[in-house]
Amino acid sequence: MAPLAPLSEEPTIPCSSSSSKRSLSLRSWLKNYIPHLFLHKRSDLKLLLSVLACPLSPIAILPKHSLQVSSESQYIIHQFRATTRCSKIESGGGKNMFVAGRVKMVKMLELGLASSSNNPGEYHEGCFVMWQMDPDRWLIDLSVSGNRVMAGSDGKVAWRRTPWLSAHAARGAVRPVRRALQGLDPVTIAAAFSPAKRIEDRYIGDEECFVLKLSTDSLTLSIRSDNTAEIIKHDMIGYFSMRSGLLVQLDDSQLTRIEYPGAQALYWETIISSRIEDYREIDGVLIAHSGRSTVNLERFGVGMKTQRVSTQMEEKWTIDDVVFNVLGLSAECFIPPEEIKNT
Repeated sequence: MAPLAPLSEEPTIPCSSSSSKRSLSLRSWLKNYIPHLFLHKRSDLKLLLSVLACPLSPIAILPKHSLQVSSESQYIIHQFRATTRCSKIESGGGKNMFVAGRVKMVKMLELGLASSSNNPGEYHEGCFVMWQMDPDRWLIDLSVSGNRVMAGSDGKVAWRRTPWLSAHAARGAVRPVRRALQGLDPVTIAAAFSPAKRIEDRYIGDEECFVLKLSTDSLTLSIRSDNTAEIIKHDMIGYFSMRSGLLVQLDDSQLTRIEYPGAQALYWETIISSRIEDYREIDGVLIAHSGRSTVNLERFGVGMKTQRVSTQMEEKWTIDDVVFNVLGLSAECFIPPEEIKNT
């Protein structure tokens, strides 16, 4: 069996019929499809799902016995844990959780191309379910407008499967899925931001917030890169309300340099900003039940006809159900697809 293409957190689009039975390398789709990616409305949904369906956190969470809490973030994380009462999950033996929710996605506008439109595109609605055991084992099944995306981790490897690509694995250490950090799993949020660096406080709307920043080190970035796509940076910032102690906004940015033989380098910068709202008590723990993510995806590079191509997207989500300690959920439920296991 041919080696799997690494999991890309950049936009992906369908492969040709001659290669539909195998994973499509990043180099192949860049060479054949980048000129058309922003020109065809039929690519809108694939672009939305590639960016928003199941992105990963930039930072892997250390084991509990080696987790070090930064002195700068210690008070902020303590306040967040106390407010959400996430210790109830830990002390009560909360080893897993189930989440069901709905999503609504749209490509808002596009700038920098002759065919660009400033009018919002068609709204795509769907639903998702997520299972999780600790931060390292998780599984998401998301369906939007008849297109199904699955992603998961068994604690050793993270993977994703889309209608236009076979299952493909992520490079580097396993990381939490970003949806869990959007107010759904306070235990994982606290663990993820424990080593974060505190930066200048900011207002988010009327809320004055403590700001914690996570930055991926250069060695980790090099492990996640390959000879076609070099990840230059991947940072995440959490905004914690000084008044309530809750996480109210989550931002992350990723810059990738992409180059294939015979062409000049292109740069993709993806910035995702998520407002997190409607915290409700579930079994004594506060869980966010709605939010909105806005995305700015920019493409630029030497030799491009326009200086930058910018695409803006939006996703709104609502949580319908959260259950802790699901009976029968075990490590076997997170086994990767055969394509992943056989590599």
